[in-house]
Amino acid sequence: MTTLTKPPADAVLVRRPGPQELHPTRTHRRRRALELSLAFAVPLALILLWQLAADQAWIDDRVYPAPSTILADGWDRAAAGDLWPDVWATLKRVLAGYAAGTAAGYALGLLMGSLSLVRAALEPLLDALYVVPKLALLPVFLNMFGLGEGPQVALVAATVFFFVWISTMSAVMSIPSGHRDAGRVFGASRWQMFRHVLLPASLPSVLVGARIAAGVAVLVIVASEQIAATNGLGHLIFDSRALFQNDVMFVGIVCVAVLGVLFSELIRFAGRLLTPWAPRDRGRGQS
Repeated sequence: MTTLTKPPADAVLVRRPGPQELHPTRTHRRRRALELSLAFAVPLALILLWQLAADQAWIDDRVYPAPSTILADGWDRAAAGDLWPDVWATLKRVLAGYAAGTAAGYALGLLMGSLSLVRAALEPLLDALYVVPKLALLPVFLNMFGLGEGPQVALVAATVFFFVWISTMSAVMSIPSGHRDAGRVFGASRWQMFRHVLLPASLPSVLVGARIAAGVAVLVIVASEQIAATNGLGHLIFDSRALFQNDVMFVGIVCVAVLGVLFSELIRFAGRLLTPWAPRDRGRGQS
């Protein structure tokens, strides 16, 4: 039988510092290098597996063209100038709708978060509209604005609006009352209260909602372009699929993915510049 002995009362527990405590900068760089390596290695491995499957005829390359075929076709279309009009059409719709939806969502979220009576009056209506699939509103926008850019921009704006509105209202409501009381004690005006209390405290959460909205905006515009547009990446994907040009279809899909990642990272970068006091995203650059 094993006998457990109690350590003496005067025993000293010694904890030796690990590599993270002894060399924090070096440890952080190694962790960051590992994260970047995994971020590139996993997609690259999947692409190589896809290429191998196409070369070995494990999959039908007429339906799923090899990545090398997609890359070559995309390069040819870009060099010939056939790809950029669709990319620009999608990009300008996303940017216009995103700007309008963000401005409206932030303004109303700030108002509803600050004034309980406005929140009581508008929140039930907005909650009901929020659960409506935004693509279901496309016929309404077509009736309102007719054919053209209007319905596409309005659909993106409506989608972005709800994400920014919810994140802004929640962020303003979660600001500790002590922050507001401190501003009143120092005699802050309404503008000063907004500038020095509400804006710094709510902006990190607002930017998280804005970054989520950026990705969703790209999804919505591509879906709407497949239904009611004569150009854009969504139209390119849908039209090429109808013509059984699967290599062109995948070129459009890759462009959408790249556009979504770049747009989301741009919002993330802007958030870091605007809110240097906010903690970084988990798993991104932390040791």
